[in-house]
Amino acid sequence: MTTLSATNQQRSPTGDRNTYDAPPPLGVHAYVTCLYGIVWREVLRYMHQRERFLSALVRPLIWLFIFAAGFRQALGVQNTPPYDGAVLYEVYVLPGLIGMILLFNAMQSSLSMVYDRETGAMRTLLVSPFPRWFLLVSKLVGGVAVAAIQVYVFLIIFYFWEADLGSTGYALLLGPLGALAVLAIVNAFGKLFSQRTMAGALVAALLATAAMMLAVVFAWGLPAPSMNYLAVLPAVLIAGFMLGSLALLLSSVVRQLENFAGVMNFVIFPMFFASSALYPLARIEQSSPVLYHICLLNPFTHAVELIRFALYARIDWISLGIVLLCTAIFLGGAIYAYNPSKGLIARRGGPG
Repeated sequence: MTTLSATNQQRSPTGDRNTYDAPPPLGVHAYVTCLYGIVWREVLRYMHQRERFLSALVRPLIWLFIFAAGFRQALGVQNTPPYDGAVLYEVYVLPGLIGMILLFNAMQSSLSMVYDRETGAMRTLLVSPFPRWFLLVSKLVGGVAVAAIQVYVFLIIFYFWEADLGSTGYALLLGPLGALAVLAIVNAFGKLFSQRTMAGALVAALLATAAMMLAVVFAWGLPAPSMNYLAVLPAVLIAGFMLGSLALLLSSVVRQLENFAGVMNFVIFPMFFASSALYPLARIEQSSPVLYHICLLNPFTHAVELIRFALYARIDWISLGIVLLCTAIFLGGAIYAYNPSKGLIARRGGPG
């Protein structure tokens, strides 16, 4: 008998040396610590990938600043529930742009899952004593937390865009970030400053921008947002969980990192354009009944409508039920797929 096995044995009251200590059960504190560690890892990864933050905002901002301004004249105003009257097109398209942020962030989080599986980091995570479903849900919570941060940054930008401050107000708001951008461009060519100095400049620019926002709000006497930014948080989290579960399921199917980009495009663009994100379902029904029924079958449509009603502190119960059902199906499929004995990961040779 080896020394290692002898140390793992414990004499029973009857003198039997074949009785082994059972592993101690995992308590609530252990689960909370694990959840915190995985979520904080996702947030830190997001904070160190500034390009990911910018790319997540560039797409919806282009639709808001350029396409919405052009489509305002082409499509006119929309008068559909939950709106009590006519609203501008950029107000109508806001829930769809929030859904765009959630959708792209979900796919990027799943892209990191594929990367972790290729590098072997996934195997290190999944062999822990915690249940596999808990690890996957924790990973999902981290991705949704990052997406919620992106959504609220976008809502703050929309608030000041909707206020129409004029050139002076926008110059004050964009001044610190503009100076940071110039500094970054100069440093990219000359390498004059260290990475630590640039990180400090970023923090200083963000603090200065926050101070400018408060100054503009008080100086211009801006009212509260026209929509309920607090009531929309549960809808954002629920929709983020659904889209994240779908992306998690896709990450179990795609084995190589190079193939996931094509899958992302195949999923993202049909889901986004075949929905009510950019145009009301009533207009789609008038132009193409077939496309209208496709939009109704699209889970992203109901995620957008859930967010749209929540912005006005209302609940679309049909959309809520469909989103919750799809979340359960996608998450259940992802947990099964990552099962080492039954799922797709087992058939492909393990998670790492």
